Amino acid sequence: MRLVNVPNLITLSRIVLIPLVIGLYYLPNDWLSEHGKNITATLIFILAASTDWLDGYLARRLNQMSAFGEFLDPVADKLIVAGALVVLVYLQRVDMLVALIIIGREIAISALREWMAKVGQAKSVAVAFIGKLKTVFQMIAIPLLLYHDEALFLDCQWLGTLLVNVAAVLTVASMLYYLRKAFPHGAASA
Repeated sequence: MRLVNVPNLITLSRIVLIPLVIGLYYLPNDWLSEHGKNITATLIFILAASTDWLDGYLARRLNQMSAFGEFLDPVADKLIVAGALVVLVYLQRVDMLVALIIIGREIAISALREWMAKVGQAKSVAVAFIGKLKTVFQMIAIPLLLYHDEALFLDCQWLGTLLVNVAAVLTVASMLYYLRKAFPHGAASA
């Protein structure tokens, strides 16, 4: 009897949560107030973001690591961030250029990693510290921007904007880093 791959189910749940975050803002205000939408979207995003750690932990702990899980996990991460950024652009809480930089980098680096894997050089574009740092800034900024209101004397919109802008700068820096790792002698030699 084959066991259910729990980590993959958790990763899939992260993908299922994306339409909920987006759909909340289409609800009429008499169903859910603007503040209620912000709180709910923030909590859903935090739940989805926390499952990123949980699925990896359980995959190792239950010895349920799989090729499908290795593929699906980063896809789910990119989709939840892209979905949240689209909502934040729609709500005019994130500049469109910032969202485009972050989403564009994710697509470009995913394509680069796929191509490098095909030519047997996947390790040259393995996840680096700067990529992880960028992710941390994004994952703190997005819930602050979704929440939008003041919390504990903290202007969440101001701080979230600052952090997402830092994330955008780190996004560009990490993309340049990965491109240098992929093409150490310039594009002409590749």
